[in-house]
Amino acid sequence: MNEFFLIILAYLLGSIPTSLIVSRSQFNIDIRDYGSGNAGATNTFRVLGSKWGSVVMIFDMLKGLLAAKLAFLIPIYQENEFFRTNFQVGLGLAAVLGHIFPVWAEFRGGKGVATLFGLIIAVSPWTALSCGGVFMLVLYLTRFVSLSSILASLAFPVFILIIFNVDNNLYRVFAIAVALLVIITHQKNIGRLISGSENKVPIFKGRDKRKQREHN
Repeated sequence: MNEFFLIILAYLLGSIPTSLIVSRSQFNIDIRDYGSGNAGATNTFRVLGSKWGSVVMIFDMLKGLLAAKLAFLIPIYQENEFFRTNFQVGLGLAAVLGHIFPVWAEFRGGKGVATLFGLIIAVSPWTALSCGGVFMLVLYLTRFVSLSSILASLAFPVFILIIFNVDNNLYRVFAIAVALLVIITHQKNIGRLISGSENKVPIFKGRDKRKQREHN
């Protein structure tokens, strides 16, 4: 089993259209016809609610995680952590590419944030936990998944380059590239955030109701 075959397999794994499977099987709709028109977890949260949004997010994360774990199928990557990390980044990026341009769904997918996060969990769990903390804090405070994703992605290279000081130049470049990729794929969201027209996801409503009662 060679590297090229595993990269193709990772792409096909990333191409599994989780949000489409959920929207079609549970609601008989195409999620891309609603909300932002995106086939990712954020739009699923917005259109189908927190329950199904969470399901899609978890499975999209698993795509990146499992793609990275494919590296262990080749003996040399089991023994050498440096080479394994580099190959896992390649596998994970193939899965992210599959998520954004899924062969199973007319090449119209999501933005790849959850799949990227799954890759980070596989390669550096502590960094993933730290970025996840940033994501959840911003989400709790704002209920904007897009803003949470952007700030968590910007925190990623900070953790890699400064806080954890990871000694792998390719992974350091990857961390910076992730932040840039998320910003590029969220340009429309950034525009809506600036204009005040970005939609909040239907979670943490209990907190908002408590605040409203306190103000009343």
